[in-house]
Amino acid sequence: MDFDDSPDEAAYRARVRELLERHSGELLRLSPGQENVDARTHEAEMRRTQRVLADAGLVGVPWPKEFGGQGGTLVQQSIVSQELARARVPVLINHIGIGMCGPTVIGHGSQDQRDRYLARLLRADDVWCQLFSEPASGSDLAALRTTAVRDGDDWVVNGQKVWTTLAHVSDYGILLTRTDPERPKHAGLTMFVVDMHAPGVTVRPLRQMGGQSDFNEVFFHDVRIPDSERLGEPGEGWRVALTTLMNERVAIGGAGGAIGPTVETLAQHARDRLPALDPERQVLARQAVGRAVVAALGARYTGYRRLTVLSQGGIPGPEASAGKLAGTEAARLVADAGVRLLGDDALYAATADGDDQWQRTQAYVPGIAIAGGTDQVLRNILGERVLGLPPEPRNDKTAAFSASRSDGGAR
Repeated sequence: MDFDDSPDEAAYRARVRELLERHSGELLRLSPGQENVDARTHEAEMRRTQRVLADAGLVGVPWPKEFGGQGGTLVQQSIVSQELARARVPVLINHIGIGMCGPTVIGHGSQDQRDRYLARLLRADDVWCQLFSEPASGSDLAALRTTAVRDGDDWVVNGQKVWTTLAHVSDYGILLTRTDPERPKHAGLTMFVVDMHAPGVTVRPLRQMGGQSDFNEVFFHDVRIPDSERLGEPGEGWRVALTTLMNERVAIGGAGGAIGPTVETLAQHARDRLPALDPERQVLARQAVGRAVVAALGARYTGYRRLTVLSQGGIPGPEASAGKLAGTEAARLVADAGVRLLGDDALYAATADGDDQWQRTQAYVPGIAIAGGTDQVLRNILGERVLGLPPEPRNDKTAAFSASRSDGGAR
């Protein structure tokens, strides 16, 4: 792959920069202390920022025009991501909706669902979340226990989801449920669009090590979902979920749009902090920075390799797992290097100028290693699908889910 922009790509990049400059005063920017802003005010500013970008044609770039997108290429989407990061515009509030939920609605939703949801999703009029993981079925998603039972024209849902990013600000979500426990666990699932404000939906934010509450647990108690909100046929939920999961790993392990500015920040941090360290610590810190930079470049180029496959008409495959692993490792090493450079100041909650980004990033990284598939699950995928290693022994793929559950099927 040629890492330099083609003439068309260079022209597109210049156009993106010009649009960002034109709307500069309307966009929220990353800055120290932003976590202390009132949550509702911050949410409103994030929604407004995405709306401005959508109106400028910088959201949903590769989506087909018929669904409100720009009909652009994945390379153009990568350019937009890189330029947003360079301009220090935060990740879009509806990134899960754009990268995961939207493509699932496009691929499996009815025309009515596409008409009602997609345009509002792109403009952050509605924020979306992905309701997959459960307390007893995180890495083994197909073992989920949230049930949906048909009742006339509705489905009645009961159960719990956990680690749901953005559920506390979401208007809608895509919900994977079990509708037939007598079929094998991958075969008895059905996907729905759920109104997060519907009666019986309870969202409880989870406090993380870094002080933020991006993840949530969500409870469903006799929640009624119209059959018209089903995505795909009953029992075909796993096939629908694969669309979401493939797009999720591409989105999480992207082409490195945010890595460049992060490494630049780390380099400046190193220039500022290294002289204050004693010689022995300087050596260790320089080694940590070097490992972090190499890992970040590796993540970027792994993303470019995947981008090449997708731009040539390929579909997301094991490369997405490799990209997600590379991105997680890079994030961990960058955060560790940033904290190491603080020296004795690392004992405190913030650096001398009040910017505690390295400590917060370090506390956030373990969540990245879980989201979108744990590192262990992704290594299994690469071992089986890329290296051709034998899969782990399983005896629950063909048995009825009700017979394979560890509690014997009791509720």
